Amino acid sequence: MSTAPPPPPKPAFKKLLSLAFKVLITILCFWYISVKIDFTAALKAILQANWLLLVVAVLLLAFSKLQSAWRLQLYFNNINLHLSQWQNIKLYWLGMFYNLFLPGAISGDAYKVILLNRKYGTSYKKTSAAVLLDRFSGLLALGLILAAYGIVVLNNRLWTILFVVGSVAAVAILYFVIKKFFKDFVPGFWPTLLWGLGVQLTQVVCVYLLLQSLNLPLLPEWIFIFLITSVVAVFPAALGGGLGTRELVFAEGARFFNLDPEMGVAVSLLFYLSGVVSSVGGAYFIFNDPLAEKGLKGKTDVLKM
Repeated sequence: MSTAPPPPPKPAFKKLLSLAFKVLITILCFWYISVKIDFTAALKAILQANWLLLVVAVLLLAFSKLQSAWRLQLYFNNINLHLSQWQNIKLYWLGMFYNLFLPGAISGDAYKVILLNRKYGTSYKKTSAAVLLDRFSGLLALGLILAAYGIVVLNNRLWTILFVVGSVAAVAILYFVIKKFFKDFVPGFWPTLLWGLGVQLTQVVCVYLLLQSLNLPLLPEWIFIFLITSVVAVFPAALGGGLGTRELVFAEGARFFNLDPEMGVAVSLLFYLSGVVSSVGGAYFIFNDPLAEKGLKGKTDVLKM
């Protein structure tokens, strides 16, 4: 069965332009923060943090990424793309490295699709849909938890109604879109949503540990700000998964809730560094095929759309 031709490579000029834009956004964000807060205080807090709690936080963040890999595997299974657990984890780990360390190159999600096509002749359309819907599933789970914290933090009847209605509508809309246009993935909708909630809740616990490591009060406002930064980081406007934009939102969010903006930046940087530690091992699979195992279990072709 023939496969669709790969998408045309992105011109080098556009890659450089995209990278330059991300670098500029990151620099501007840090410049803006530097004139608003005392960076020395933030760095001092990081150096004085409880390192045992930081290690546990890194392990929890790594576990949340493992949960994300399992969530994606459910969508792969929906299209009869049966990778072994270890293959899927290695592929996901490599994608994490690409997303964080190679912002000017191909994204980690796109690389997964290309590698699976080259290795097994899978359909670009269906594999891309699996990866894309996995992202939307995670974003939906993030939005639901953000709404829950928003109700607590904002404590406003109008916002409560908006959060509740918006949450129900978001779940209904995504389910309708999948049922209407991506029928293969309907069986995975609820399981992947539950996995997505698990991922986000694990990261919330991770942030609580970061707050504790800095001797900060475990206020829900901090988590609400963190969840907003996670939404901001979804948009590839800055380097390394939102470097700079996360810190900007943390600083301004802390100021909005009358919290310490220096500590907000410290929490954000610690979360970023935890992500770096969790992702750096993916570099190993640049030189070692993450799919080099016994191969796919069962069917090795994905039906073409």
